[in-house]
Amino acid sequence: MLTAGIDVGSTASKAVIFDGTIKGQAVIPTGWNPREAGLRVYQEALQDAGFAEEDVSIIVGTGYGRISLPFVEKRVTEITCHAKGAKYLFPLTKTVIDIGGQDSKVISINEDGSVADFVMNDKCAAGTGRFLQVMTGVLDITLEELGQMGLDVEPASINSMCTVFAESEIIGLLAQGVKKGAIASGIINAISRKLLSLTGRVPCNSEITFSGGVANNPAICQLLSVALGLDFNVPADPQIVGALGAAIIGCGQ
Repeated sequence: MLTAGIDVGSTASKAVIFDGTIKGQAVIPTGWNPREAGLRVYQEALQDAGFAEEDVSIIVGTGYGRISLPFVEKRVTEITCHAKGAKYLFPLTKTVIDIGGQDSKVISINEDGSVADFVMNDKCAAGTGRFLQVMTGVLDITLEELGQMGLDVEPASINSMCTVFAESEIIGLLAQGVKKGAIASGIINAISRKLLSLTGRVPCNSEITFSGGVANNPAICQLLSVALGLDFNVPADPQIVGALGAAIIGCGQ
């Protein structure tokens, strides 16, 4: 049976075509219209897989924008979908750390891939992709440069995880002549502190799978792994984990 999973997130929309294995996938910016983004990413994933819409038996929607997709047969929370997707990619996964555009999640999962417990940081942008986007904007560097510059550098002290206050701190550090590399390392260190506060509230057992757009950056993955004292499984395409889980649920798994 061919199924589709569509994950409409705050910054990116993802889709996976699945029949027991991944047949096709796509990732695009969500933009201002989640419904349009969901439809377009689905069509791009179908094209990647070489299938037509009539070939798909069921479409499952997830992510914050799932309610805007009138063409899906089922809607499932992203927590459940990330657990299922991570378990498929790394069968020994017991914990999922997901850093998305607007929230961060730590999910503890059972042997069957169901959710045992979870905690989310969704009240502000602290420790999220949006936080990193603002910080790189202040430093006038890319996310890739942030990770590379922060490697093997003593971190500058950044005390606030509020995006507005952290931005002010970084502007002050630049005015003092602090090197960008030290600030980049300090930003990753600040995010790791936020993640530590989350991992302390649910069981964080090995193996740990790291998903979400931030996981696309190997240098940031390395810095977070060292700062947290944890080893991560990082999927080849960490952004599609939620969409993959949705497609798997469509198969009845």
